[in-house]
Amino acid sequence: MGNNNTDDDGGLLAGRGSEPLGPGAGLGGAGVAALVGGVLLIGLVLAGNSLVCVSVASERTLQTPTNYFIVSLAAADLLLAILVLPLFVYSEVQGGVWLLSPRLCDTLMAMDVMLCTASIFNLCAISVDRFVAVTVPLSYNRQGQRQQLLIAATWLLSAAVAAPVLCGLNDVPGRDPAVCRLEDRDYVVYSSVCSFFLPCPLMLLLYWATFRGLRRWEATRHTKLHSRAPRRPSGPGPPVLDNAQGPLFPQCLPPSPSLLQSPSGSNQLEPDLSQRPCGPECPLPDAMLQQPPALPSCRRGAKITGRERKAMRVLPVVVGAFLMCWTPFFVVHITRALCPACFVPPSLVSAVTWLGYVNSALNPIIYTVFNAEFRSVFRKSLRLRC
Repeated sequence: MGNNNTDDDGGLLAGRGSEPLGPGAGLGGAGVAALVGGVLLIGLVLAGNSLVCVSVASERTLQTPTNYFIVSLAAADLLLAILVLPLFVYSEVQGGVWLLSPRLCDTLMAMDVMLCTASIFNLCAISVDRFVAVTVPLSYNRQGQRQQLLIAATWLLSAAVAAPVLCGLNDVPGRDPAVCRLEDRDYVVYSSVCSFFLPCPLMLLLYWATFRGLRRWEATRHTKLHSRAPRRPSGPGPPVLDNAQGPLFPQCLPPSPSLLQSPSGSNQLEPDLSQRPCGPECPLPDAMLQQPPALPSCRRGAKITGRERKAMRVLPVVVGAFLMCWTPFFVVHITRALCPACFVPPSLVSAVTWLGYVNSALNPIIYTVFNAEFRSVFRKSLRLRC
């Protein structure tokens, strides 16, 4: 997160060459490669994450609790492509020399820290939301209030982690204006712990507990469905509804009343049998067929919908891609902060920095490959725009 120079002993990034390069040096092969790669990366990030936001906003089937966090994650990547990557690429083209104002450098560092922290905090918020949905489903609120609070908390905490840079942390005596970096080693350690090394174990633990609970929930449901077969009457006559049959159809709801024309010609509320969520196999008493239901639904517990389960299955891929892209970056730079005498090759620092930024372009690709609903909506959106 930031720009590089060989004098960067306390910053997050190290130099890419043996000594600082002048403004004209960025026009060589490395500068051209950085420019081309940067433009392609910015274009992919903007296109892919904009498509994610537009798809969720326009398609009701994608408006699930999990996807609200995915939109927040996409917003962090979009802001990264707009506010951070252009200045980062510009510095790369100039060979790592910062030619702009120090104040703009501090803004760049703060935005970089905040947006990277927002990405990992959004993934943590998803893990908290899914953990609550699986472990305490009866108290889980699907109307969006909990999700909105979690999303707001992720951005506030991310801004708090980055705030010291804007409050003058980088204004140290003897600062080199040609180098854009974080000047305080202690802050490098602090931000790395808050942004990565603390939330990542917590996130992985919550996902482990969530998927363990989900497997247990599915196993229990499977056992109930196969251990209680419906009783068949031994003699002639209509089948009798057994009270013990409830768990067999845990998601059955009574038919919702609709305004239908009665045989007598007057409008009265009668049940609309076509709206039964369980289909024809959900038994209904005769009394329910004659008058509007006055009893609460026969739901035995909150259900995790099939759409949400599909969304949850793509999350390990998103988390795995994030860890794969950002773990090398944080390991390298916290090592440099804790061990200034340790030599880290500039090429390694350059590689892990670009790898971290590449993650912002990966998530839309992951949704396209691993989520059929996203893939279908993406195709529809692209056809409409073409």
